[in-house]
Amino acid sequence: MKRIVSHYLIALAAVAACSLTGPAHADAAHPVIALLPGVTDPFYFTMHRGAERAANEEHVQLLFQVPKAWNTTEQVPILKAFIAKHPDVLLISPVDKQQLIGPLKEAADAGIKIITVDTYIGDGHYQTGKGDADFPLSYIASDNLEGGRVAARSLAKAIGDKGTVYCENNKPGISSTDARAEGFIEEMKKHPNIKVLETQYNEDDANRAASHVAAVLARNPDLAGVFGANTFSGSGAAQGVKAAGKQGVVKVVVFDAVPGIDQQIKSGLVDIAIAQRPDEIGYDGVKFAADVIRGKKIPPFKSTGFVVLDKTNIDQPEMKQYIYSN
Repeated sequence: MKRIVSHYLIALAAVAACSLTGPAHADAAHPVIALLPGVTDPFYFTMHRGAERAANEEHVQLLFQVPKAWNTTEQVPILKAFIAKHPDVLLISPVDKQQLIGPLKEAADAGIKIITVDTYIGDGHYQTGKGDADFPLSYIASDNLEGGRVAARSLAKAIGDKGTVYCENNKPGISSTDARAEGFIEEMKKHPNIKVLETQYNEDDANRAASHVAAVLARNPDLAGVFGANTFSGSGAAQGVKAAGKQGVVKVVVFDAVPGIDQQIKSGLVDIAIAQRPDEIGYDGVKFAADVIRGKKIPPFKSTGFVVLDKTNIDQPEMKQYIYSN
């Protein structure tokens, strides 16, 4: 199969420009907020832009470093480097809801306030006085369970509410994508004429996702639709359908509105994209952090919404704001 080239990796020099260089220890006169996303992709760089906008408004220093891959091996060393810098508040997208509890508790014990963005630790319910993972002050994200339901309803409508569908996902143990798959499967149970095949995982490898979809199509020639639960799953799923000569026949719903999604929808490579609002998540994260620094109480959870993009609305000028940027 023709290898898929990812368009989502940013040059290391660009990442280094946003990295942990120079003095950044917080003090009362010079508040510091750190943002540690999950991986290098357009969603998180769009989140960073929203965070930068809020940081400029609040006159705070914003530290930013992004892992090159979605795993604890990449994220935890950056986290420890941030702890050494001792920012006032850490905004983080934990790459694992269990394995990041310990490292984040270390940060909290050092006096750093924790807010999770996009993903969470434990069960995502904070400030409850229960469990070992309720110490973060807030969780700001899309309601990913509902996002999965939105994807399911959109796909069900696209395939005429009948047929076989398949969900491609990145890896188990990630709070956001676990919830999307759960919501998708849960919602599809309301559609008795739709059969959902077993989910497979690609470790954020679009080529592997494409191979999965090709194999699923070979075993299920009547496949009616595919849902890609994150950026790489969606990209690979779309390419797998195209490589099998099924573009337009097998409907493709992807999560996240990556750069170029407008052209992918217009060309028929993708039928529907569920767009999150990462700019808003980053912006709200810094605003919440600034409130914490001022001694204000913040809510333990804030949900941002979704926008469904398809051929009926992709050319509308107001939709452009929902397409992520590099």
